[in-house]
Amino acid sequence: MRVFTGSLSCETNTFSPIPTGLSAFHERVYYKAGQHPAYMLHCAGPLWALRQSARIRGWHVVEGLVASAMPGGITTRHAYESLRDELLEDLRLALPVDMVLLGLHGAMVADGYSDCEGDLLERIRHMVGPKTVIGAVLDPHCHMSGTMLENANVLICFKEYPHTDVLARSEELVELCAMAAQGRVKPVPCVADCRMIAILHTTREPIRGFVDHIRQLERQEGVLSISIVHGFPWGDVPDMGTKVLVYTDADQCLSNELASGLAASLSRVCREQLSIPLDVDKSIEQALAVREGPVVLADSADNPGGGAPGDSTFILRQLINRHVPNSAVGPLWDPMAVKVAFEAGVGAHIVMRIGGKTSVTSGDPIDAECQVVALCREMVMTGLAGMQAPLGDSALVRIGGVEVVITSIRCQALNIDLFTQLGCDVRGKHIVVVKSSQHFHESFAQIASEILYVDSPGALSTSFHRLAYRHIARPKWPIQ
Repeated sequence: MRVFTGSLSCETNTFSPIPTGLSAFHERVYYKAGQHPAYMLHCAGPLWALRQSARIRGWHVVEGLVASAMPGGITTRHAYESLRDELLEDLRLALPVDMVLLGLHGAMVADGYSDCEGDLLERIRHMVGPKTVIGAVLDPHCHMSGTMLENANVLICFKEYPHTDVLARSEELVELCAMAAQGRVKPVPCVADCRMIAILHTTREPIRGFVDHIRQLERQEGVLSISIVHGFPWGDVPDMGTKVLVYTDADQCLSNELASGLAASLSRVCREQLSIPLDVDKSIEQALAVREGPVVLADSADNPGGGAPGDSTFILRQLINRHVPNSAVGPLWDPMAVKVAFEAGVGAHIVMRIGGKTSVTSGDPIDAECQVVALCREMVMTGLAGMQAPLGDSALVRIGGVEVVITSIRCQALNIDLFTQLGCDVRGKHIVVVKSSQHFHESFAQIASEILYVDSPGALSTSFHRLAYRHIARPKWPIQ
């Protein structure tokens, strides 16, 4: 078996003010063909899974381009076309192949391309012909398009959010595609649209139970794979929305039945049971009412992992104005403030301008007297499944009773060592604000007395009716 693998991954927030160019990929993940490092990258799970099993199976694996950018605004045409063409050229040089297995995101939007993954998969199908098996692992926050389905034999989404099952789903993809290439199964898909926009946290009910249910269904004879496509609400494209994708072994009727039934069930559960996030003031009040901390507040609307800048000041300003003691916020992206802190040095008391620099969705900058508490060059945070997440030069500053971690590289909160490396004891804080929607959960849930999700202003606002959608298919609950 001859297999080609690679990755091109980016989540596009079409409402974000930050354009995504080539430098965004080179700064985060960019490895030319054959240069992938000796550890797993979040964006290249299939490549890593193939490395682990290819020798045992006696396969020849050709590794192509691996590229991924921090989520942001529209990808430039030059960036997408350059990276796409590089990956396609790697594939051309590897032909002929029996399988093409990719790590994609599924919500990449570029100037002139509303469905980058569909465009890529269509070009790959044209290159390899109808007999080669094409498969990809996707982030569940993807836009499942007809073009993607038509040109791939198997598409599998991570089941967990936070995405702790990257390797498990990648191994599943390898096994299922191998069976298809060997003629042992014939994957037949059906996708059913829930006609809604929803944030689906798999760490709590009702979605935890729903994920467990589809795992049970996958054990039934003839059922190959079931994915919940959460959708990415901040991508204004026609295919945006929550869906269910089912693959069975050559049984279209069963695929149709399962997909439509699960979509109806998921839609009903979400409309009846999903909780509404609190606004900023109510979240702080509720946190202060909790006797023991730390209470973690998820600042979802300013999550860099969804394309937000990561420099909004709305919650921080309220903590300062309300003189809330013993609290922490991070990571706040502000390279200029970090540079000022390094110039001043540890222990310095200086007036600093912090945050609020990117756009109106970031709020106004905060001008305050700060104490520089700690500094760290090229700080690295622990990411999901132990993977590394660089934060660049970072500083811990204190404003009244609030300690703020400021970074020079934009990234969401993934692990408590974001704070502890700088000497900030989050276990002893009463309130900890994290710039993240859900990926913080695996680490911070171990120390939190309670977790509250905040509907703050920002580029990832969960008040969907406030977003200026122009291209999505309507109606789509909870908006018309």
